[in-house]
Amino acid sequence: MDLTVSKLTVFFEEPFWVGVYECQCAGQYEVCKVTFGAEPKDYEVWEYFLKNWNRLRFSPSVETEAGQERRISPKRMQREIHKQLQSGGIGTKAQQALKLQQEQGKLERKAHSRQQRETEKKRQFGLRQEKRKKKHRGH
Repeated sequence: MDLTVSKLTVFFEEPFWVGVYECQCAGQYEVCKVTFGAEPKDYEVWEYFLKNWNRLRFSPSVETEAGQERRISPKRMQREIHKQLQSGGIGTKAQQALKLQQEQGKLERKAHSRQQRETEKKRQFGLRQEKRKKKHRGH
C-alpha cells in the first residue's frame, strides 16, 4: 500500500499571504503555490481548495524515495507539528519543484511569443508584397 502525504503551509511573503500545498504519492512529489490577499482564515483556505482544486497548477513530478508507514504517538506528532510551526517557510524540495514549474512556464511563454513574432513578420511581409504589387500594376 502506497503512503500519500499532503501538507499545506501558509506563510506571509511580503506583501501577500502564500499557501504552498505539497503532495507526495507513490514516489512522486508535486507542489502548488497559491497566493492569498489578506491573511486567510482556516475555513477560507479549506473553501478555496474545495472550489478551485481543478484549477490548481502543480509542478512537474519530482522523484522521491517512498515514505514508510509507521505509527507515531500523539505526543510525538504534536511535538513535530509544533516544531514545523516554529520553523515556518517551505522546504527546499518544494522550492526546487516550484522553480521547475516557473522555468517551464517561462519556456512556454518564450515559445508562444516567438510564434507570435513570426506570424506578425509574415503578416507584415505579406502587406509589403501586396503594396508592391499594387504599385507595379500596368496602366
